[in-house]
Amino acid sequence: MIKTTYVIGHRNPDTDSIASAIGYAALKQQQGDSTVVAAMAGAPNPQTRYILDRLKIPDPLFLADVHPKVRDSLKRQTVTIHRQASAYEALELFNKYTVRVLPVVDDDYKPCGLLSLLRLSESYLLPSHDKLRQVTTTLQSLVRTLAGHFETGAGNDTPITLNLFIGAMLEESFSSRIAGYNPDELLIMTGNRRTIQQAAIERGVRVLVVTGGHQLDDDLLSQAGAQGVAVILTPHDTATAAWPARISTPVGSLADKEFATIGVDKSLATLRQKLMGANVTAVVVLKGDGTLTGVATRSSLLAPLPYRLILVDHNELGQAVSGAEEVEIVEVIDHHKLGNSHSNSPISFITSPVGSTCTLVARRYRECSIEPDRQIAALLLAGILSDTVILKSPTTTDADHQMAAWLEERSGLVAADFGRDIFAASSSLKNYGSAERVVTADFKLFTHDKYSIGLGQVEVIGFDEFYSMKERLLEALAVLKRRDNLFIAGLMVTDITTETTLFLVEGHTLIAHVMEYPQLEPHLYEFKDVMSRKKQMVPHLLKILARV
Repeated sequence: MIKTTYVIGHRNPDTDSIASAIGYAALKQQQGDSTVVAAMAGAPNPQTRYILDRLKIPDPLFLADVHPKVRDSLKRQTVTIHRQASAYEALELFNKYTVRVLPVVDDDYKPCGLLSLLRLSESYLLPSHDKLRQVTTTLQSLVRTLAGHFETGAGNDTPITLNLFIGAMLEESFSSRIAGYNPDELLIMTGNRRTIQQAAIERGVRVLVVTGGHQLDDDLLSQAGAQGVAVILTPHDTATAAWPARISTPVGSLADKEFATIGVDKSLATLRQKLMGANVTAVVVLKGDGTLTGVATRSSLLAPLPYRLILVDHNELGQAVSGAEEVEIVEVIDHHKLGNSHSNSPISFITSPVGSTCTLVARRYRECSIEPDRQIAALLLAGILSDTVILKSPTTTDADHQMAAWLEERSGLVAADFGRDIFAASSSLKNYGSAERVVTADFKLFTHDKYSIGLGQVEVIGFDEFYSMKERLLEALAVLKRRDNLFIAGLMVTDITTETTLFLVEGHTLIAHVMEYPQLEPHLYEFKDVMSRKKQMVPHLLKILARV
């Protein structure tokens, strides 16, 4: 099975996250792997939006979650049967496709029953004594199953129950045998025995089947028409024709009318719950319009997923796209602290304490002796400039400077000018649309012992806009703190011109006594010369949490 590999950054992605995903996917594709697709776990923030639009690079695929869905477990073409088809045709399908259940569908391809091989076998191999002679069928199904044709009468799809008699005896014995039955409920099957044929016609039976390819005499044919007897001619001999007649029952009459269903977009966890129910051997999978798209059994739960992940700019599942813990992760490229869970098999894990994941991606291009095109080079450069704040952040390393210079040459851009354009175009908080979006656009979760903290960060030029929005931003932080049960929820508002961060925080009152930075007013602290969340703010907060 060919799997799709999604290269994806963390939730609430920043420019480095999206740029590294697009850049690394492009590298994989240049290496000949067409199954690799760039993806994102959230909408681009205003800065990333500006960069993608300026460089005319389409958004990566948006994946709200990667929880395995029911559609991922459907690995074979669904075998169905129409409700008017016969049990004979169902047996042919069971044998041909080695399936155990058949969805029964109507003219609109909507399921109206579920037929199992076990149920079909029990119906014919273990009938009650009083039903040994009974044949439930339709005239249309009967003539089709017998490979015959009508000489008189015509077929329809109305189900009827008939008592089958084989005319292989003297006429006197035959007539006495059928005497106690309602003629309208009789199906007589015989060969070229005129006396039996005539007795059946005179009796006015519902159906007369003449076997062996024999013709009915003209006078008897006229009499049958007058009596309203349906005459069917079949090429089969009597012994052969008797069995198909018995299994000419339309499957709509045999199928279970009550059956489990599930939407194709539901989770595999929901499917698992349904399949664990008593007497549930299969679940019918439906599209949004109610039509059938497949059948899931317990073996479906073991089917390998058709996709896997490469994580960039993060390695902790708490920051990953929802459902990542249920999907195979084959590579990680990151520049943050390690917090990943174990993997089931060895994987490529690239990590280094550099300022940007895009630096590591650019390095991979050089190691593979592959030149990025101008667009990708510019995008990777944008990721480095964004995460290092135009190479000013304390997280900036020599490797970031080297890769920025290398990408400068290949993009045709001047890094300093490009960086100023990026921050000038995206520094206004109004670009985010709402206070909630300002807080969550680049919001990450961190844990330390029993504490969980959440930190967002935005870069600005001057703090005037921030002060006008401060109360709304604090309310948004309070909502996040309650929703995610955080010890503190904070927002770093970093002025790239003064290299100062104002830290707005909603949290435990004890942190004010241990913050170690000036408190300008309740909930607001000033951090001079602090620009990096990863290298400066998070270590500081984890240190003071140990003292609370």
